[in-house]
Amino acid sequence: MSTVVHETQDGIATLSLNLPHKLNPIAAELQQELRAALARVRDDRSVRALILTGVGKAFCVGADLSSMGGRDASGPSLGDATARWMQELSHPLIEDLRSMPVPVLCAVNGAAAGAGVGVALACDIVIAAKSAYFYLPFLPKLGIVPDLGCTWAIPRLVGPARAMGMALLDERVSAELAVQWGLIWASFEDDLLLLEAQKIAQRLARLPAHAVVEARRALEASARHTLPEQLHYESERQRELIDRPEFAEGVAAFLQKRAPVFPGR
Repeated sequence: MSTVVHETQDGIATLSLNLPHKLNPIAAELQQELRAALARVRDDRSVRALILTGVGKAFCVGADLSSMGGRDASGPSLGDATARWMQELSHPLIEDLRSMPVPVLCAVNGAAAGAGVGVALACDIVIAAKSAYFYLPFLPKLGIVPDLGCTWAIPRLVGPARAMGMALLDERVSAELAVQWGLIWASFEDDLLLLEAQKIAQRLARLPAHAVVEARRALEASARHTLPEQLHYESERQRELIDRPEFAEGVAAFLQKRAPVFPGR
């Protein structure tokens, strides 16, 4: 059985984490299959948006702790082996998600815990079922730091005070509270989640093909720029983008009182 289910319909790809009996832990095999599936989406130029979700009651509960014991004492320590595994497999997975040429929508269908939070927040837009929650057990339960980008993404989304609370207080952040905080975009009734995900993905699929890459780069640039530097960045991007055919189509559609039609990748 594949640990990642890959479906494509009408220009929208859906990747579903598929270890429901274990609540979709981010096991090595799942990570490898997810990276391979992302590569196929990247290469399929008919795809214009991607949905990432989970099968069963959980989205992703992070590391499979049951697989992390019983190492050979003569080999590398568990810490050394884990760090190498993260650097060789997990970090490239997060970078794959952040560099996809299409918008990535994460539909969190249940628990997102540990590294599963990092996977979800690596996506461009995150929505969640009302029953879903976000939980960082790293320090309170295990004495280790949040990983897979959690310490990068969460303070940028909700601020350092709430990020510190999530890291230390051993509390689940409900989907509705995550919306209030700005951690995610929206939450929906459980039975409507995938329907709403499809609706949002259809909207994303109609965007100019370069829109998501430009949005990511602009928002990331703002984090390291002063206001004058960011104003200059914006004007330089407009210098190039206004001369592209997508802008001409957008203006024509506005004048003709119709929806713009942008070509695919």
